[in-house]
Amino acid sequence: MQYQRPVLVQQQKLKMSPQLYQSIQMMALPIQELRQKIREELERNPALEIVSEKQALSIDENRPNTEDFDAFENSSDPGYNQSRDREAGDRKQKFLEGALSRSESLHDHLLWQWQLQPIDRDLYETGELLIQNLDHNGFHIEDPSTFLSPRQMERFQEAAERIRQLEPAGTCTANFKESLIAQARLSPAAPDRIEEVIEKHMELLERGRYQDVARKMHIDLEDVDEILEFLRTLNPFPGRLYSSDEVRFVVPDVMVVMLDGEYQPILNDEEVPVLGINDFYTQLLRENKARDQKEVRSFVRDHVKDAQWFIRSVTQRNQTLLRISKAVVEFQRDFFRRGPKYLKPLTLKDIAQAVDVHETTVSRIANSKYIQTEWGIFELKYFFTNSISGAGSTGSQFSKEGVKHRIREIIEEHSSSKRLSDQKIADILAERGIKIARRTVAKYRQELDILSSYDR
Repeated sequence: MQYQRPVLVQQQKLKMSPQLYQSIQMMALPIQELRQKIREELERNPALEIVSEKQALSIDENRPNTEDFDAFENSSDPGYNQSRDREAGDRKQKFLEGALSRSESLHDHLLWQWQLQPIDRDLYETGELLIQNLDHNGFHIEDPSTFLSPRQMERFQEAAERIRQLEPAGTCTANFKESLIAQARLSPAAPDRIEEVIEKHMELLERGRYQDVARKMHIDLEDVDEILEFLRTLNPFPGRLYSSDEVRFVVPDVMVVMLDGEYQPILNDEEVPVLGINDFYTQLLRENKARDQKEVRSFVRDHVKDAQWFIRSVTQRNQTLLRISKAVVEFQRDFFRRGPKYLKPLTLKDIAQAVDVHETTVSRIANSKYIQTEWGIFELKYFFTNSISGAGSTGSQFSKEGVKHRIREIIEEHSSSKRLSDQKIADILAERGIKIARRTVAKYRQELDILSSYDR
């Protein structure tokens, strides 16, 4: 028979406090998210304040003062009212400031045109469903038969044909071939037998085998050239003209500059304000004015502690980022002096040992951080790359990224002459002291989005 009884067990546990969790979070934040985090903390904690911040000149500061003089103040126009005019201007200004700017999407553009079509209600509803089912290329996401009713399927072809004639032409199709055919049918300049070429011989055209196309279709090579020139005027993915993808701007966290003949990393501190403790809260704690009000004293003490910890976390994040950046610059000195193809193999463990931190700390710092160099802006983790053989920096002296840059350079050098095969590229690399297999060259070439010698 089993009995339950209390037992004392001694064990060690790491309990993560909110402050420690916040400090770990700060390590992973890039500079733009760090600014957002600081704004949120400033709104939450009244004990935290900005000591100094680089401010841009406001448009309002350069605006001439019109309050002292009004050109129409003594106007005899009975319809002029100074206060009413200012109120209307304020309302307009608030509306403009509150309006959100958003680029027109493909669905918005097509639906706007569809609403202007002189069609009945059933056909309109069918077309609306079809437009909402289009992806960013302008193609069907799901088969229309899966969401259209039997009555709507009867008018599917009619609705689809009308939508294909809208701007951009060629949407509401299953794939790029159907889109090209739809665009060709709408163009009066389309050559003869263009649809046959799109349906049956596109693969041969992509490979440049124009003679085979002419032989199979029993037409002259000049006719094939005419068809090819017309195809180049079409858009196989018409929906991309109205892509709603927003441009993402990158702000570097670190800048590498030349100082006294050496490359030195510098933190981009212009984007981050200098934080401090509010003097009023500091004075309350020092003079103990709120000693008779327990809740007030607790409120002040807790918020000051939170502010101090937050400032300490930001400082620790910046110091760790700078130390790791210095170690990366030291390891990758040839890259900064001579260019990307001289990138050396480097692992998180190498930097962790050099800076005396854990590998996970290096990983958090390197994630989503950007560094500005003479060769462009790179993600910090770009500098951590494996060697082509062996493990990390203990293997080959050539990194994977460096070899990929050399492969691109070799292909570009021979672009005007005979196209090099993967084996020939491997032989050229071997002559330069980089021994890799042909299949490795093919793998790196595919990662660079470079076609094979046959397709080039």
